[in-house]
Amino acid sequence: MTSSDELFAPVSADVELCYQTFGSCEDEPLLLVMGLGAPMTWWDLELCEMLARQGFYVVRFDNRDAGRSSRGQGRVTRRMLVRAFTGLPVRAPYSLDDMARDAFGLLDHLGLESAHVAGVSMGGMIAQSMALQEPGRVRSLASIMSTTGRRTVGWQHPVLFRNLLSSSPGRDGYIRSSVATWRMIGSPGYPKTQDDIEQRAAETYDRGVSLAGLTRQMAAIVSTTDRTPRLRGLQVPTVVVHGLADKMVHVSGGRATASAVPGADLLLVDGMGHDLPPQLFETFVQAITANTRRALPRA
Repeated sequence: MTSSDELFAPVSADVELCYQTFGSCEDEPLLLVMGLGAPMTWWDLELCEMLARQGFYVVRFDNRDAGRSSRGQGRVTRRMLVRAFTGLPVRAPYSLDDMARDAFGLLDHLGLESAHVAGVSMGGMIAQSMALQEPGRVRSLASIMSTTGRRTVGWQHPVLFRNLLSSSPGRDGYIRSSVATWRMIGSPGYPKTQDDIEQRAAETYDRGVSLAGLTRQMAAIVSTTDRTPRLRGLQVPTVVVHGLADKMVHVSGGRATASAVPGADLLLVDGMGHDLPPQLFETFVQAITANTRRALPRA
């Protein structure tokens, strides 16, 4: 399967995104958007290749403040995050809408007028924001283990908030913290081995991690407004995929998303937590592919 080297796209005056493509540029474009603090490599190579074999031109990328993409500016404190989480106003360095505009900038760089879009967790929120901003540029939407921004759904298990912001220094410390986190949020029905978790954490650290960047992304999430009223008017083919064992984003977030978007399909997966287990790759590919077939043909 043909894949490009990692490349860089200037998407605004101060943001440059690192990206990679799979398959032929003549095929239907599929943009993959990753979640909080995660690099594009969390869209597993095998999964990207499986999607490309379905006839998609697959594009994965590092969001700003993740992986090898640009680091943002502005300091976010824990106090600010708590205020935003409780609904009090805060000034976040950037918003999910800004991150959606980054993604559109990447499409512009690639010469793509529109694309199918699939997003995981925060990436699902960004994908929703893309569809709401410019629905004509989103051919179909796959919102995976994500939520609407409504405070009463998609809540996080209380123990996780503190854990996300506590990382031991250095590479070894990051790996230990990652193992602890994934033990809590990973899929109990499809558990990863200790070696697999440590290897993924090491690759992520070597690619580039930033606690300051993580908090800026968290501020974008918790300061967002509820997208539910706007999602009710969305006319984009949508599939919602959520794990029934998700502790990071409760399954109520997926249910609320599917309920809000007219005609959305909802796939709930037993034993799935807040990750993309290889045992479920075929399930994800089938769900995304079936949903793209509901989109109107493009000239």
